[in-house]
Amino acid sequence: MTRSKPTRSLTPPGAKSGLEARPWVAAAVGLAAGCMISLVALLPARLAVEPVRSVTQGRVNLQEVNGTIWRGSAVVVLRGGSDSADSARLPGRVDWVVRLGLTGAGVALNADCCTREPWAIRVSPSWGGVDVGMRIPASTIPAQLLAGLGTPWNTLGLQAQLDLRSESLSLGVRQGRLAMTGAAQLDVVHAHSRLSTLKPVGSYRLVLSGGDVPSVKLSTLEGALQLSGDGQWIGQRLRFSGVASAQPEQEAVLQNLLNIIGRRQGARSLISIG
Repeated sequence: MTRSKPTRSLTPPGAKSGLEARPWVAAAVGLAAGCMISLVALLPARLAVEPVRSVTQGRVNLQEVNGTIWRGSAVVVLRGGSDSADSARLPGRVDWVVRLGLTGAGVALNADCCTREPWAIRVSPSWGGVDVGMRIPASTIPAQLLAGLGTPWNTLGLQAQLDLRSESLSLGVRQGRLAMTGAAQLDVVHAHSRLSTLKPVGSYRLVLSGGDVPSVKLSTLEGALQLSGDGQWIGQRLRFSGVASAQPEQEAVLQNLLNIIGRRQGARSLISIG
């Protein structure tokens, strides 16, 4: 009678079978994934400094940065560019919260000096580009910050209250052209300049409107200095034409300001951009 040979185990002595080892493999993978998520969640806010500087060509700079890339704060400094000596610091701090979703990222921005409610910004990838949607509740910005952007703002020495609002502004670039829907409004209230002894010289409104060809319209709300103009975005460039003039009884006191604003043509100054 033939005796059957015992079946030899393929598992080395002391080693665990696949079924026994599998929970440990899953635990290791989970631990690695958790570590990666933790590392991403703790990315320092200073990583945003260079991208912001690069995108704005050195005009917006973040300093004294705290927190993470997802929830942080910084001091914002405006400059005329990377090589400019002009700068202006936004009073207080700006803080942000970034949330990722299936269709893009949402950013909430709040500035100590200027916002009553956070700005809501939505960034979504689209075919061949990126769409940026903004909801800007009524915000007040001191105009003297513009001096940090260099010429001509540093020469004008503009003092005013800038009231900005937009409920549904959406921006994007399609085949090299700026695409825009919605509108935004900027009121320049009680403006005056160090180039004129008249204070204020006036109040003004700038309206940005979307459409097939996005447009800008400048008008005077009140004041001795009269400003008006219209512009359009052609491709990604703004082309704007406007006129500045003074009420007859105030023309002498506004001469220096009119000379800086645009090219003189008699009593008027012609404003041209692009």
